[in-house]
Amino acid sequence: MEIIEAIRKSMEDLEDRKDRSAWDRGVTNYAYDMLEELKGEIESGYYTDIKTIPELKTALLNGANDWSQYSWGGCAFIYDYEIAERLCNPSELKKTRNGERRPNRNEEWLDVQARALYQACNRIAKTIRKYLEA
Repeated sequence: MEIIEAIRKSMEDLEDRKDRSAWDRGVTNYAYDMLEELKGEIESGYYTDIKTIPELKTALLNGANDWSQYSWGGCAFIYDYEIAERLCNPSELKKTRNGERRPNRNEEWLDVQARALYQACNRIAKTIRKYLEA
């Protein structure tokens, strides 16, 4: 199957997911956004040869070495409140004052986003693998 068709089917799978937690919904939204961006880049001719999962992950990183660099480099959300709104339930949002406070004592919001992006990439790889091997 062609990569563009695998991306379309994966996006449909992501839309059909029934995530129960705010975190899972946020990860799914990141995955969908990343696939949408990658699809546009493929259609515009920026990427021409993605045939394996490692090539897909490299393309998703968009030049960054890892998801932390991707997040801190401004490739996703850059404002704390946006990250908090995407990944937190209402009580967590209240506790962090909509992202004004740090999410925990060990991380900044961009670190939390990097974890979510890593999980989104793995979610993408799992769904794309299913269609590329078919």
